[in-house]
Amino acid sequence: MASDRKSILNKLTAHRERLADQPMRQLFAEDEKRFDRFSVQVGNLLLDYSKNIVDADAMTALIDLARETGVEARRDAMWAGEPINSTEGRAVLHMALRYDGDDAVIVDGDDVIPGVRDVLSRIKAFSNDVREGKITGNTGKKFTDIVNIGIGGSDLGPAMVTLALEPYTRADLRVHYVSNVDGAHIHDTLKSLDPKTTMFIVASKTFTTDETMTNANSARNWIAAALGEGAVNDHFAAVSTNIAACEAFGIKSDRIFGFWDWVGGRYSVWSAIGLPIALAVGYDNFSAFLKGAADMDRHFRTAPLERNLPVIMGVLGVWYRNAWGFATQAILPYDQRLSRFAAYLQQQDMESNGKSVMLDAEAVDYETGPIVWGEPGTNGQHAFYQLIHQGTSVIPCDFLLATDPQENLPPHHVKLVANCFAQSEALMLGKTKREVVAELEADGMSAAEIAALAPHKVFPGNRPSNTLVYKKLDPTMLGRLVALYEHKVFVQGTIWNINSFDQWGVELGKQLAKALLPKVEGEKSSASHDSSTRGLLAYYHQMKS
Repeated sequence: MASDRKSILNKLTAHRERLADQPMRQLFAEDEKRFDRFSVQVGNLLLDYSKNIVDADAMTALIDLARETGVEARRDAMWAGEPINSTEGRAVLHMALRYDGDDAVIVDGDDVIPGVRDVLSRIKAFSNDVREGKITGNTGKKFTDIVNIGIGGSDLGPAMVTLALEPYTRADLRVHYVSNVDGAHIHDTLKSLDPKTTMFIVASKTFTTDETMTNANSARNWIAAALGEGAVNDHFAAVSTNIAACEAFGIKSDRIFGFWDWVGGRYSVWSAIGLPIALAVGYDNFSAFLKGAADMDRHFRTAPLERNLPVIMGVLGVWYRNAWGFATQAILPYDQRLSRFAAYLQQQDMESNGKSVMLDAEAVDYETGPIVWGEPGTNGQHAFYQLIHQGTSVIPCDFLLATDPQENLPPHHVKLVANCFAQSEALMLGKTKREVVAELEADGMSAAEIAALAPHKVFPGNRPSNTLVYKKLDPTMLGRLVALYEHKVFVQGTIWNINSFDQWGVELGKQLAKALLPKVEGEKSSASHDSSTRGLLAYYHQMKS
């Protein structure tokens, strides 16, 4: 019941009240070993969570919260193939897509691992043949450009990973991503490409997703107009379970790669949806990406909760959302190639935990998923960090940083590192009015000038952050990071007693769009719509005419 879960969450209130008058700078001053107590290293990935508004008692309460709400049991049920996606009656087994062990993984009585590995072997063969020029376009020319057409999880995951792993790509084989139904997206992508050397991957489980199929048909027309109708099957592949629709479109059966209903879209980058990644960086690097995720899976499944990275990050998120009322979470990678990481995590988190109904169908009476957003440092420092430091809202932050860059440009990276560490320190420490006054006095300002300026230069501090530090953003580490956040979202969904694996909230807008399309195309009657929608339709047609 909602009241039961709320009473469990309310146990955190006493710890918040106790810590409200103990700023982090005081906690650090009182404990020289605070970093040691509140950091965890797994391989060459370090999580420093010492700059959070917690002490040992608060962390004990948060870990107890995870146990009391059944995180361990639900984690085990997920791995056992139980249908924990209860509203759709499906198992949730994205971990099976990257599993590298020898045990069977059972769904509905069948071991899914042979099927997973068969698809991976087909991805390996196909991507190798394209990269080596054994598979060519209709005119016999090697492919120089791959265009992935998808949306949501069929776009965000592979697009983010391809950008993050850019050092592992080839200059003579570029991968592009088209998602938006806005014609500008596909137009601007295709205008510099050569049909003779362009391959399209249509990524849609049902092969009916409206945005994807609109773009796919435009791409098909582009190929047919340039090379003839007969060229279509040489220039298209598909990631779908609708074999008949793919073949009717003109895609060869050996270029159709399937996946399963126990793979949610936002968890599908590890499946055949990752085909463009394998093409972009090579199958060996795609395999290393899967291995990194498998490493994190083993950690999540076996590490004690007190030393479990996804659990620690998950309970801290619940702490801030429910005990402190902090509504947003900033993802701040100090790595330009992770510029799509925050957008990827927006879907991962907000589509998973943006729910107001519990598993038992009762309404939630506490806050659930946060608003997730962010940008790479240092660009963000010159955009929104002002609000993070001195705004009226407290925004917990995750900083991400590699110790070893891909480029040999030493002045750049040391400055990047200094900025990253300085920002988390500044958020924690702040600057008191006494410190500001002392600085201004040292600058020779008058008492009147100081009185006028000092309040503007005070930083409240006590603003929480995690810092994730790792050696290099290579395929294995990227896999670990993505899986870490997947499991963090799972932990929070379990604590909130919601289904993190459906997304009914995306359906209503789609239904209404289908109903409105004939009116936009020119059908006269719009009486069934509200006055605003009727007015907008009328103005649209007036402008069009």
